[in-house]
Amino acid sequence: MLSTKIFSTKLFTKKQFAKNVALSFLLLQAVQVNSAEVTKTIKGPYNMGSDGIVRYEDVFHPVVGKKGMVSSQNTIASEVGVEILKSGGNAIDASVAMGFALAVTLPRAGNLGGGGFMVLHSAQAGKTITLDYREVAPSGVTAQHFLSPNGERSKKTKNSWHAMGVPGTVAGLYKAWHEYGGGKLTWQQVMQPAIDLADKGFIVNFDLAQLIAAKSQWLLENKATAKAYFKKDGALYHAGDLMKRPALAWSLKQIASQGKDAFYKGEIAKKIIKDMELHGGHIDADDLANYQVKERSAILGNYRGYQIASMPPPSSGGVAIVEALNILENFPLNEWGTSAKSFHVKAEAMKLTFADRGLHMADPDFYDVPIAWLTDKARAKTLAAKIDLDKAKPSSEIIGGALPHEGPDTTHYSVIDAEGNAVSNTYTLSASFGTGKVIEGTGILMNNQLYTFSVRAGIPGATGFIASNANKLETFKRPVSSQSPTIVLKNGKPFLLVGSPGGSRIINVVIQMISNVIDHDMNIAEATNERRIHHQWLPDRLEVEPGFNRDTMQLLIDRGHNVKETRTMGSSQSIMVKDGYFLGASDPRRPNAKTLGLN
Repeated sequence: MLSTKIFSTKLFTKKQFAKNVALSFLLLQAVQVNSAEVTKTIKGPYNMGSDGIVRYEDVFHPVVGKKGMVSSQNTIASEVGVEILKSGGNAIDASVAMGFALAVTLPRAGNLGGGGFMVLHSAQAGKTITLDYREVAPSGVTAQHFLSPNGERSKKTKNSWHAMGVPGTVAGLYKAWHEYGGGKLTWQQVMQPAIDLADKGFIVNFDLAQLIAAKSQWLLENKATAKAYFKKDGALYHAGDLMKRPALAWSLKQIASQGKDAFYKGEIAKKIIKDMELHGGHIDADDLANYQVKERSAILGNYRGYQIASMPPPSSGGVAIVEALNILENFPLNEWGTSAKSFHVKAEAMKLTFADRGLHMADPDFYDVPIAWLTDKARAKTLAAKIDLDKAKPSSEIIGGALPHEGPDTTHYSVIDAEGNAVSNTYTLSASFGTGKVIEGTGILMNNQLYTFSVRAGIPGATGFIASNANKLETFKRPVSSQSPTIVLKNGKPFLLVGSPGGSRIINVVIQMISNVIDHDMNIAEATNERRIHHQWLPDRLEVEPGFNRDTMQLLIDRGHNVKETRTMGSSQSIMVKDGYFLGASDPRRPNAKTLGLN
C-alpha cells in the first residue's frame, strides 16, 4: 500500500519533491501491474477476490440474493414481488403480482389499459417462450383518423379516443399465471397485493407527485382521470400523502373473482364500451371478447457463446438486438474496452440495425418479416466488413424505412426464483399516462398505442424517406414496438435478465447492457451505471448521455459523428446469475427503482 507520508504536509525541497513524485509513480505502477495478484490473496468473510461475488475493488456493487430476486422501477412493486416469492410463488407468480401492483403505484406506465411483451423461462419445462400481449387495432379505425385535412399526421389525435388500442395487459398476465405459475398460489392471492394498494392506499412519492402536477392541466380535462389522480376540487397530491384508488380497486376485485373475462366480457368491458360510444372511440364488444395473447417462439441468437432469447415481431427488439450483436461479434470489443473505437463500432452497428428495423418490422400475422435473413451471422459479417474503423458512414448512404413514434415512458421489470424460473417483462401505455383518459367507474387509464402505426405509409415524409408499409395501420393488427425484454442464457440456464423503457432507445440500452457484461466483464451494477449512446439511423446523430467523457466525444466527432448530448437513456432493471447467486441492479436514471434479493 502507498505510504501517506509521501503526500504529507511537510515542506520539501524541489529535489525532495521530485524524488518523492518519482517514487510515487513507481509504486503506483507496481500496484497496477500486480493488482490481479494482490486481489487474489485477499481473504475475508466476503470473498473479496477478483472472482468474488462482492469485490471491494469495484465502484458499483450489485444487490445479492440466494433464493430469488426482483428488480423494478417502483419500490412498492418490488416489495410485492418479494412477498409473493416468500409466500411460495414462483417467478411468474411474482411477475404477475408486480404487473398489477404497478398499475396502482406507477400510473405513467404500469397499467391495465395497455399492453406489452414477456420473455419467460420455465425451469421445469426447460424452455424459453414469449408472450405477446400487445394492443390491437380495433374495428372501425383507419389511418384517416390520425391525419389532418392536409394529409399530415395530426398531433391532436395522439391523446384522443381514436388512439386507443384493445388492451392486452390483463389477458397477458392471466395467461402467464394460468399456464406457467407455480401452482401454490391462487389467482386471488396473486392479485391481493394490488387490491390492497388500491383499496387501502399507498404513500405518494415525490416523483409521482411531481409528474401529476406537471401534467395536471391535461389530466384534469377528463372527469374520470381527475377523480383517479386528484383530491376533491382538483387539489394535488403531495409527497407523503396517502392515495387511494377506489375505482381501480373495484376493477381489480372484478378481475380477481372472474379472471380475465371480467375485463373482456364482464362489467369492466361494459364500462369501456359505454365510454367508447360516448366519446367516439373504436373499441367494441367483439374487439374485447376476441382479444388473444400470442405465445410466440423467442428470437434466438448466439453471442460469444451465450444464447440470446428475446421478443419476436411485432416487437422489433429481439431481431434488432441479435442483428446488432452479430455485427459486433466481428470486433475485439474486449480488447478495445470502453474506448472511442468501441463506441464508434457500436454506433455504426446501431445505424445498420435501425435502418433494417424501419424497413422490415411489423406484425408477423400481417407481414412476412424476414427474420432468418436479418439475424443471419453471414450477413452480419458482410455488414461488419463495411464498417470503417476511422470514419462514420452517413445515414443517407444506408437504405432504411421510417421509424414509428414511441413514447419513452414504458416500464420494465425482471424476476427470478431459486428453481431458475425467470421473467423479463416490459409493458406500457405508450406515452406517459397513455391518452390521459380513464374509463369512468374503473380507474383504468387507456393507452394511445395506435399512434405508433405508420399512418402515412407510402407517402414521402419531410426528410424525404417513405414510411414503411410494413407497419401501416390495419384492423386487428399490432403496431411495431421497441420493447425488448431479453433473457441471456448460459448452458441453457438464465444468466442475464434485462430490459428497459425508453422508446426507440430501449434496443440500444439492452445491446449495451449485454456488451458491458460479456465484452467488458462488468458486474451488473457497473454495466447499469456505464454511460450510454444511441443512434437510430435517422436522424443522423449520435446521442450521448450527460457526463459522457469529453475526450471520447471529441474522438467520435473526429470520426465524423454528429454527437449530441441528450437526456439519460432508459431504466434497466437487471438480474445476473453467478456462482449460484443472483446479482441485481436497478437503474439510477429514474427515481424509486428497487432491486430486492431473497436470502
